[in-house]
Amino acid sequence: MRVIYNPATEMAFVGGIDMYFLIVMSYTCSQYQGASTTIVVLVGIHSGAVLRNYAICRRCARGTATYRDLQRYLCSHHAALIKAIRSCKTLADEQALINKESASIRTSFKEEDSFTRHNNIAKLLYIYMLGWPAHFGQIECLKLVASPRFSDKRLGYLGIMLLLDENQDVLTLVTNSLKNDMNHSNMYAVGLALCTFANIASEEMSRDLSHEIEKLIGSSNTYIRKKAALCALRIIKKVPDLIDNFVSKSKNLLTDRNHGVLLAGITLVIEICGSSEAHLEEYRDIVPLLIRNLKALITTGYSPEHDVSGVADPFLQAKVLRLLRLLGRGDAQASEAMNDILAQVATNTDSTKNVGNSILYETVLTILDIEADSGLRVMAINILGKFLSNRDNNIRYVALHTLNKVVSMDTNAVQRHRNTILDCLRDGDISIRRRALELSYTLINQENVRVLTRELLAFLEVADTEFKLPMTTQICLAAERYAPNKRWHIDTVLRVLKLAGNYVREEILSAFIRLVAHTPELQAYTGSKLYTALQSDVSQDSLTLAAVWMIGEYSDILIEGGIVGEEQIIQVKDSDLVDLLESVLNSPYINTLSRQFVLTAVTKIMGRQTTSAGQRDRILTLLESHGTSPELEIQQRSVEFVQLISRGDIAYGVLERMPPPELKTTVIGTVSENRKVGSTRTDKDAVTDLLGDETLSSSHSAPEPTAQSAQSTQDLLSEIFGGGSSTSTAPPPATRAKSTIDEITSLFAASPVANQAPAAPAAAPTNNQFSSLAGLPSQPSQPPPPPRPSYTAYEKNGLKITLTPQTSAAKPGVVNILVRFQITGDTPASGVNFQAAVPKGATETQQMRIVAPQGVRSMLYANTRETLTVPFQSQVRLRLRISFALGGQTFQDQVDFSGFPSGLTNG
Repeated sequence: MRVIYNPATEMAFVGGIDMYFLIVMSYTCSQYQGASTTIVVLVGIHSGAVLRNYAICRRCARGTATYRDLQRYLCSHHAALIKAIRSCKTLADEQALINKESASIRTSFKEEDSFTRHNNIAKLLYIYMLGWPAHFGQIECLKLVASPRFSDKRLGYLGIMLLLDENQDVLTLVTNSLKNDMNHSNMYAVGLALCTFANIASEEMSRDLSHEIEKLIGSSNTYIRKKAALCALRIIKKVPDLIDNFVSKSKNLLTDRNHGVLLAGITLVIEICGSSEAHLEEYRDIVPLLIRNLKALITTGYSPEHDVSGVADPFLQAKVLRLLRLLGRGDAQASEAMNDILAQVATNTDSTKNVGNSILYETVLTILDIEADSGLRVMAINILGKFLSNRDNNIRYVALHTLNKVVSMDTNAVQRHRNTILDCLRDGDISIRRRALELSYTLINQENVRVLTRELLAFLEVADTEFKLPMTTQICLAAERYAPNKRWHIDTVLRVLKLAGNYVREEILSAFIRLVAHTPELQAYTGSKLYTALQSDVSQDSLTLAAVWMIGEYSDILIEGGIVGEEQIIQVKDSDLVDLLESVLNSPYINTLSRQFVLTAVTKIMGRQTTSAGQRDRILTLLESHGTSPELEIQQRSVEFVQLISRGDIAYGVLERMPPPELKTTVIGTVSENRKVGSTRTDKDAVTDLLGDETLSSSHSAPEPTAQSAQSTQDLLSEIFGGGSSTSTAPPPATRAKSTIDEITSLFAASPVANQAPAAPAAAPTNNQFSSLAGLPSQPSQPPPPPRPSYTAYEKNGLKITLTPQTSAAKPGVVNILVRFQITGDTPASGVNFQAAVPKGATETQQMRIVAPQGVRSMLYANTRETLTVPFQSQVRLRLRISFALGGQTFQDQVDFSGFPSGLTNG
């Protein structure tokens, strides 16, 4: 290449230059428009400053192009690339342009030109920020870092931070460059190295450069100290073993007067304190120092360097408060020292601006987290209450969010802001309404349950759909827990069913059914309300289910007592009830589950003495008409009911009123699932159905039984075992009439839920019909299992009891026993009571279900099932107590049974 220039003249002009060099690059000469020529740029450098630059054209030898012209050209080329990318109309056009430019950059990298490398890396980083691959520029970034020019280092380190991460092998090549630049004489070059280290340092790099960072933390330059403190933060996150190396140095940072260094030092201390309790104890002695720093910040005059909207360095104040929160947590002495300064901050900070509110919020969190005085806590909660009146949605949101966390700490202080919290239910921001709802639930107690429930019901009427399901659950749970009386409880649930019957969980509806069954004095009132509500609205699923169940179960009460209105009692006939149920059955709003309930309800009405013969025939016709329904469950249910009705006296016994199910508290964990009424239940722990056929669970605690009933059951077990028994029982409440099913359930209710096995369906024909009455889908018919050997346990006085054991190889030691009761004569038995127990040392899990419900006038055949868990390879032994009435005589007997084969539990 021939270069034309006069070096003697040039040297005379730049006499005293320490160094000069040539840059050869492509440029367009003004004489040769559009032609690419080679330009030689002579750059003279003296004391790091550019003194004179010449660009000389190889073709015309004209020195018209200067260094600034070249920079302007390169910048315009970069801007042209950005403009071209933005003008692309489709993704394909942009991809084609990026690919073309990337190929050009790759080609340019091969020329090893440092000036073009700088420009190409700048373009490449822009391409990377658009989401396109730029990994091929990683090594070129390393070359820029090695350049002596600061502009090249700055762009090179920027490229490393963007294109590399701690998991790439190329990062190992950066360690030496970082170490060299950390010892650079230019503090800004040191700052670039520290900034890069703080962003991409890996565990290996942290160990290699830890010593350099320790030295730089003690630097006299505040600019370097604050960046080194942040690098130390990166090190202790990556290598916790090196924390001890920075404890003493971090304490020295807290005495620095520079706010930047102090802010970085506090950030480092917060990370160290959060690593372990031992390190936290080492910083307890800095509390007075932090208090002095915070006091200086809030009492100092106006400082333009640190002032933000009239508040002195709010970022530093927030960090100091956060560190005080860590140091005061669980330490009464440190908390006592903080009380005064926290009160000053809470009192003197301006709350009219967002900056002041941020300081107040950090102060509130600190007060609530340390061992503060009760008065200071009340002040903090009052500040949060004041936030609720702020126009800024963000401030109201954080206030509600914090109050949700501290409401259990001081409920009375939060109760003072109840009206403001309820006003937030009408806020336009859905997130604020959600947080206000959550807080409203926690504020409900016995004193304000009426007021808050009324407000929540008013909001339920206009609430968004996503709120209705949790709202109905929480309102009903609050009513169950804090109801002043049962009448108010029933009215509240009825109001929920009317407003949001499509968003009520089945556990809540089941709890309502249990409540009605255990409140005979309000059954007429509840039935009247549900009857009237069903007449006006059949679109609410839960309301329909509850009303249909009520009408079917207590139709005789409605017919005899009439509908209790506001001013007078309205008499209804059995035909009115059947008309209403038939209209519900034909409604377009009704679903399959509701149809099943309606068929069960009309069948139960047929079994009542208050139903006339004409309505019985009408019900039978209705059932027969659904015997050909295209819905399999409806068809099966109808056919089974028709067959049941044809059984005469047995049908009337089966259709009698259901015994009150066990009254127990609705479990929060169960209703937390988003499962509405009528949904398919897939979990094995389904707790409740509408007719009270329940699986006992330890988490579903029942009310405390009366001492008399508990003692009677304990005496019964003592008599069976011939001595004291450690087995506790859970008998039904005293308000329930004692029945055969109650005695059986109470005998085995104390079994731990961990050992309970689900009761298998009995093989008796009537069991499937009774399951249909319970409103549950019938299982598809299965091929009959092979016959199993039966063993006679009792055969006296006209009653024969046989036991059929069933074992499984998958569960050795578990025996399922099917108990069959059979009357050998033609005279039916009544009042059958069967109780079983096992000797001490064997763990017993019982789940009794007898086919004949309470009030059956006769029994010729029935089944029940027991599940026993006994020691492996041990003999199954049972003690049975039987009592029944047959032919006007009452029989009671007790037998010991051990007739099962000895290898039964071997699996």
